[in-house]
Amino acid sequence: MTGSSTHGIKTVLHPVSDLAKAKAVYAALLGMEPQSDSSYYVGFEAEGQHIGLVPGGGPQSMTSPVAYWHVTDIEAKLAEVIAAGATVKEAAHDVGGGRLVATVIDPDGNVLGLLQDQ
Repeated sequence: MTGSSTHGIKTVLHPVSDLAKAKAVYAALLGMEPQSDSSYYVGFEAEGQHIGLVPGGGPQSMTSPVAYWHVTDIEAKLAEVIAAGATVKEAAHDVGGGRLVATVIDPDGNVLGLLQDQ
């Protein structure tokens, strides 16, 4: 199979109902304080992986964690996975700092995230 490749899963976002309580649990689990800490997002960098806490359900009302595959060309990867049978849940958009994210739904209803850093 040809096409654009991924750089693996490096980001996992967890929807949370209480950001302060979740931050305490994840800080204890990971043994560190968060590197990003605001009222709308808390992020930890742990062993080469980014773990994010998103209050209020996050993008498109997330109901479970979403793993984000890091890609070089998000539009090309979106086209490939859509051609293979996925459907777009959230189109590619900039979330700040030139970072683009998108989500798709696989044939079984699983949400897959794509992330491209500029």
